[in-house]
Amino acid sequence: MNSDKKPAKVTIFDVAAEAQVSKSTVSLVLTNSDKVSDVRKQRVLAAMDKLGYVYNRGAAALRSKRSNLVAVVINDLTNPYSAQLAVGLEKHIYSLGLVPMLVNSGECVQRQQDLIKTLKEYNVRAYIMVPAPNTTRESLDQLIAEGTPVITMMREVAFASAPCVLPDNQRGCHLATNYLIEQGHTQLAFIGGNDGISDFAERLNGFNTALAAHQLSEAPVIPCPTTRAGGRDAFHTLHGSHQISAIVCFNDVVAYGVIEAITSVGIIPGKDIKVVGFDDLDDSQMMQPALTTVRVAAEDIGKRVCDALADMLNGTPPAARTLVGVSLKIRDSA
Repeated sequence: MNSDKKPAKVTIFDVAAEAQVSKSTVSLVLTNSDKVSDVRKQRVLAAMDKLGYVYNRGAAALRSKRSNLVAVVINDLTNPYSAQLAVGLEKHIYSLGLVPMLVNSGECVQRQQDLIKTLKEYNVRAYIMVPAPNTTRESLDQLIAEGTPVITMMREVAFASAPCVLPDNQRGCHLATNYLIEQGHTQLAFIGGNDGISDFAERLNGFNTALAAHQLSEAPVIPCPTTRAGGRDAFHTLHGSHQISAIVCFNDVVAYGVIEAITSVGIIPGKDIKVVGFDDLDDSQMMQPALTTVRVAAEDIGKRVCDALADMLNGTPPAARTLVGVSLKIRDSA
């Protein structure tokens, strides 16, 4: 007797026989279909456990040209809000029976294109993207034409077919600027962000509409990288040429740099110059002074994105554009 003989591999037919269901029912359970009753699903799962059946998702992906992977293409993982966003997405993607694959474009459209080219080799089920600056409509529409769902978040690519989920950027900056003006501040400035991305244009527009509503003339705008160093440098540029009593920042990280720069020149942030950020990062309430900011809940963004993805996977067109609400969190810096 040959004791080295390998045991026969458990197949989907064995699972079906053990569970007393059809092969197609087992297949539906393996692909997380909602067309199977809970009772039958539990019978199949129990049979799989008893027989030690392991589903080869890689082979299934090759056969079906699909996998259970969702590519999450983030623009800048060095930004703390990107980490919050990734966590907010993760659990909702898992709830769809899918697995997130996180990659970082580093705000480089060429790197983004290279990543997508590689991701195609994994037969990813869908793409969720924070588009890098200068992402074209054509590049997104090409992915969609190839049969892969694409959703953009945080930023919008004009006229692309991909649905987008965005914070209400314009309203957020309008609320922040209007609040400062109602506190008596008329010498304002906007710091941070760059042309070529939709969220910069939307937040700046919210700033300007609040000025116009109070019949104030245009205020200085200092674009800069969305980093602490960018915020510090931008403030020093502003401070050398303008008298300012309040600053609206593109995001919280820029605001951190602005607060550091204000302190470095012997001015008291929150007293001599008010500062408002955008995002409401976890660290913002622990700043000195605690940062007034526009709250954008990453959890809400993640849920709305995955709601749209679920619709697309089920063949239901989602909303073309979804705005997620924002609120102003008033703290010591303003």
